[in-house]
Amino acid sequence: MFPSRSHTITLAAAFNDLGAQDPRVRVAAADALGDVPEEDRERAADSLSRALRDDRFEVRCAAALALGDLGLAAPVPALVSCLDDAAAEVRQAAAIALGRIGDPAAFDPLLAALREGPPDLRFQAAISLAEIDSDRAYEPLVGALRDGDAEVRANAAAALGLVGDRRAAGWLAELLGDPRADTRFEAACALAELEDQRAVEPLCWFLRNAGCAYRAIEALERVGDPSCIPHLADRMRRWLLARVLRIRAAGAVIAIAPAHEESVFARRLLERAARARSEEVRGLAEELLARLAGAVS
Repeated sequence: MFPSRSHTITLAAAFNDLGAQDPRVRVAAADALGDVPEEDRERAADSLSRALRDDRFEVRCAAALALGDLGLAAPVPALVSCLDDAAAEVRQAAAIALGRIGDPAAFDPLLAALREGPPDLRFQAAISLAEIDSDRAYEPLVGALRDGDAEVRANAAAALGLVGDRRAAGWLAELLGDPRADTRFEAACALAELEDQRAVEPLCWFLRNAGCAYRAIEALERVGDPSCIPHLADRMRRWLLARVLRIRAAGAVIAIAPAHEESVFARRLLERAARARSEEVRGLAEELLARLAGAVS
């Protein structure tokens, strides 16, 4: 996809640039129109809806995402029609936008997409259905856990975590044996959202995966099972591990088991990190310390 222009674009220029010859300019204009003052949102939505028919998929994609940012219901029929777009990127962008808008009129088209669409669309429809109507989405999402595509199964699991219905726990636990690691991880994170202890063992395993570790720490903290403390402490004490992961693990140790012997080391680690030169490290440590102080008070 074309990158948006780096300089600030004025509102008047954005409306004008949607008709520019250069597709990169049209992409930038569509992106800018997703963030307009409230009094201009209807006009922006009209222009972006027309851009959904642009001959470049990059422009259609940017227009769909911008319409999702605007959050108006009027463009929903136009976005629904984009679920059949020839470009996968546009289909996904339309599904994302419909989820953000949250209009009930989009539920049935997204449900059809989840059941009959191509994998790239089924993948995104799962989350969008949960965003629109979590109660109605429950049964279709449980069915999608048996989808033939691993990424669809993973996103269906993640969507069930958003739904928060504890009836899904058994189905999600079955997915912990999925052949794909990404799918197992999403199932474990979803179980953690339901505070189900069956998430603990797989999440402790995923602590060793650099790409999953941060979310795994957060998920373990949500479950709150002290049996994970040795695994979190191991991450916390590994000096060669990324510092943000060590700090986040320390925060989880204290949150789960404040009286545990490892919490003493964890607090010292956070207090040192709160004086770090790195803004990212310092900010995370300060946030965790403030959160822990609030929990105590």
